[in-house]
Amino acid sequence: MDIAAMSLSLSACSVNTNISLAMMSKVLDTAEVTGEVLTEMIDSIPVQGLGEHIDVLA
Repeated sequence: MDIAAMSLSLSACSVNTNISLAMMSKVLDTAEVTGEVLTEMIDSIPVQGLGEHIDVLA
């Protein structure tokens, strides 16, 4: 394999790696926002009767 072909191959690999990392960063940001929204939704749900009954046979 000549040096020019190897250089092009490594460059393409580097570009693909950078694109993958950028996409993963966006996915992580979206997951973080989604988690925050779900946490807020769960906190806003009124829970009635929580802790009133204990299942001792389980």
